[in-house]
Amino acid sequence: MPALWQYLAIAGIRTVSAFPPGSPQKKGFDWDSTRYLIAFGDSYTYVQGTHGHQNYSFIGDLQNFEYDAETLLADKIVQNQTATAEGGPNWVEYLTGCGLKEGLTSPFDCERQLWDFAFAGSDISVAYTPLHHNYTVSLVNQVTQFTTYGQPVLSQHISAPQTLVAIWIGINDIGDSAKYAVDFPAFYDTLLTTLFASVQEIYGQGYRSYLFVNLPPLDRTPGNQATSQPYPNATQIAWYNDALAQHAAAFHRNHTDTNVHLFDAHSVLSEIMDHPAKYGIVNTTNFCAGYDQPDIAWNYRSYSCPTPLEEYFWFNSGHLTSHVHKILAGVLKGELKKWST
Repeated sequence: MPALWQYLAIAGIRTVSAFPPGSPQKKGFDWDSTRYLIAFGDSYTYVQGTHGHQNYSFIGDLQNFEYDAETLLADKIVQNQTATAEGGPNWVEYLTGCGLKEGLTSPFDCERQLWDFAFAGSDISVAYTPLHHNYTVSLVNQVTQFTTYGQPVLSQHISAPQTLVAIWIGINDIGDSAKYAVDFPAFYDTLLTTLFASVQEIYGQGYRSYLFVNLPPLDRTPGNQATSQPYPNATQIAWYNDALAQHAAAFHRNHTDTNVHLFDAHSVLSEIMDHPAKYGIVNTTNFCAGYDQPDIAWNYRSYSCPTPLEEYFWFNSGHLTSHVHKILAGVLKGELKKWST
C-alpha cells in the first residue's frame, strides 16, 4: 500500500510547492541528517514546556520574556492531554518523534531534537492585530526572544547546518482580521513582509533550511460550515496562501544559499476532509463537546459523542485532532525525504 504522501500524489493533490518554476534550486537539503527542528508559530505548533506558560508555550511569555541558559537547557517537553492544543501530540512532535511519550522529555534525549518557540494564540505582529492576552508572544517577538536569549545558548549545543527552521503562522491573523475593511491581498502582503523580516533575523543566525506551512481550510471549521458567511472565507485564505508562496520564493531568490520549502497543508487537509473515510475519520462537520474532559478517551459517549476523538477531524472549534496532525506529519515527512539529496 502506498505511503500517504504517495497516495496524495497519485490522486493529483498538490501537496508541496517548494519554489515556482524558474527559481534557483535548493542546496543539498537532507532530512535524514537533520538533527534539530526549531519551530515558531501559534497553537497549531506550540508544545508545553516545564518552563513555559501553562497551555501556551515551551518557555516564557511576554511578561517573562528573558530566560537564562540553565532554564532553557533544563526545560522539558510535557506530553499529556492538555500539553498541546490538539489533546495529544501535534505535527512537530510527530515529525521529529520528540516528546511523543506521556510525561516529560528533554529535547536532548531525542534523536531529532525539537526546540519549539511557538506561542498559542500568536499573531505575526501587534502592528496589525491585537494580542489575545497580555502575555501572548507574537511571532515577531518569538524571533526576538529566540535571537536574544535562545540562540546564544543553543548555538553551543546544536549545528545550524543540521537544523530545519519551521514556521506555521497566520491562523489567528486571518481570523482576527477577517472583518477588517481593508484591501486584503495588500494587507496579507504587508503581514508577510513583516514575517519575512523576522525570517531574515533567523537567517542572520546562520540557519539555511526553512519550512513554511500554509493555512488550513479555516473556512471549513465547524462554525464556518454552519453559516453562509464564513470568516475567514476561502478567498481570503487563498490570498494569504498566495502571499506566503510569493514571499517564500522571493526570500529564496534573495538568499540562494538556502533551502526553502513550502508545505501545502491546505491541500492535504482539504483532501482529508473531502475523503475522510480513507483516513479513519467519520466526522468533519463538528467536534466532540467533551473534548477537554479528563475521561474523554474512554467515556466519550457520556458527552454525546458517538465516536472516539481520533475519528473526528476537528478537535474543537478551531483546532485539528492529534490524529489529523499525525497524518499531516506523515505526509510532510514523505515530502522531506523527497526533497533530500
